[in-house]
Amino acid sequence: MAQPDNNRRTHIHDTTSNIRRLNDCFRRSLIFGGQTVLTSGVSALDTEAKTALLRQVQTFDAFSRDNDPHGEHDFGAIEHAGVSYFWKIDYYDRARQFASPDAADPAVTVRVLTIMRADEY
Repeated sequence: MAQPDNNRRTHIHDTTSNIRRLNDCFRRSLIFGGQTVLTSGVSALDTEAKTALLRQVQTFDAFSRDNDPHGEHDFGAIEHAGVSYFWKIDYYDRARQFASPDAADPAVTVRVLTIMRADEY
């Protein structure tokens, strides 16, 4: 009987942990390690509402198996002033043209965090 490849499992765990750490650091700052994009519905909010919404994204910690099945902390759903919003982190190559070859490596990855109204999805 073959033994499980513990090195592979450890590598996957380390990769996921690193992606999660990079995502959390970027999301909490909204500027370091990536680019933040607001959809037209979010951009149309007044400054006070936008600031409150951005703060909710930065402090989001309600990760679960339902909204974070891969453990990367790359998606969240929040509510502000009775409106549902989503935020999502995607991983692009440095030129922002294709998917990143390795989301765990910040040298080859640009994170793009998009914040949108749920009805814009």
